[in-house]
Amino acid sequence: MLRFLTAGESHGKALTTIIEGLPAGLPLSAELINRHLSRRMRGYGRGGRMLIETDTAEFLSGVRHGFTMGSPVTLLVRNADNPNWTVIMDEKPVEESVKKITRLRPGHADMAGVIKYGFDDVRPVLERSSARETVTRTAVAAVCRALLDQFGIGVRSHVVRIGPVGIGELDLPADPAQWPWDEVDESPLRCFDKAAEAEMVKTIDGAKERGDSVGGAFEVIAWGMPIGLGSFMHFDRRLDGQIAGAIMSIPAIKGVEIGEGFGVASLFGSQAQDEIRYNRESGWSRVSNRAGGTEGGMTNGQPLVVRAAVKPISTLTRPLTSVDIATKEEAVAHVERADSCQVPAAGVVGEAMVAIVLAQNFLDKFGGDHLDHVRSSYESYVRTYATEK
Repeated sequence: MLRFLTAGESHGKALTTIIEGLPAGLPLSAELINRHLSRRMRGYGRGGRMLIETDTAEFLSGVRHGFTMGSPVTLLVRNADNPNWTVIMDEKPVEESVKKITRLRPGHADMAGVIKYGFDDVRPVLERSSARETVTRTAVAAVCRALLDQFGIGVRSHVVRIGPVGIGELDLPADPAQWPWDEVDESPLRCFDKAAEAEMVKTIDGAKERGDSVGGAFEVIAWGMPIGLGSFMHFDRRLDGQIAGAIMSIPAIKGVEIGEGFGVASLFGSQAQDEIRYNRESGWSRVSNRAGGTEGGMTNGQPLVVRAAVKPISTLTRPLTSVDIATKEEAVAHVERADSCQVPAAGVVGEAMVAIVLAQNFLDKFGGDHLDHVRSSYESYVRTYATEK
């Protein structure tokens, strides 16, 4: 079983993760992980924190001479901003008086967190609930991508909406593996539609000028999966349920749909299903992909299509009215450094969560102690439904 645990605070010394269940013999490098960490940091509308951090990963265990050893892999990403927070975040008692944060921020974990854990200071809640934690998830996903790459499985994302501005009809190849993904990463908003992107930039600029923030939506697409990842046998093994939960675990995500999602609610059954075809040379296929690549909680051989709604960032430079937990009186919400729009970065984190779930299910079905064992199991299974030559 592939599993991981993350640790670390937003302004602590470092963020770290331990990954267990990887087969031995998987090629792995810090450069691969850093490439995806860099992608997470980009995007129009990001705040000042991205000017400070460099987000580079270090291996502390589990990798030798460029290959996994089958033992737990430990990754560390140091927080470059930590020296500016040494007193506030020191693990030892300090003599200096440290000002407490008592003004709650609507939309954050602040109120529920201080009540749940009995704090009189929002700082412990703010530090761990911060989206900075997704650095470690992106690092974990980069390792998972290294595994998926071995079997031709790709996972990428693009922005489909910023505030009221959505993309138009896209003229792209049927196979998402052929889409110009490098162009998306070079785009300030990671968007295929350049005309819409120009309007999106204006929307973000307007929100920033008003001391406001803006949300949007992204789409994650994965391709190359074999038929049958996931299972209908138990509710918690359904792949679409796992993906929905993983995407919803990302801070600020308020909605998820797979395939046509809510769109099929207005259709009749004859319009909503994807008709099945089989050809002895090309194998299994579908006339459409309204299901978004899953049926009965399993992959069906079509590209996986997942969309997520991202709410506007809760921290505003022109803050809303709230309550001070020390006095219980009305107060202006606390302002912590934040972005005006995080949708492009959220898309990269969305990719990460999909990649993690796919890797977990892939190893659940084909797992072995060494990559060669995984490959042998995978190839044997695929031959059971492969095209007839």
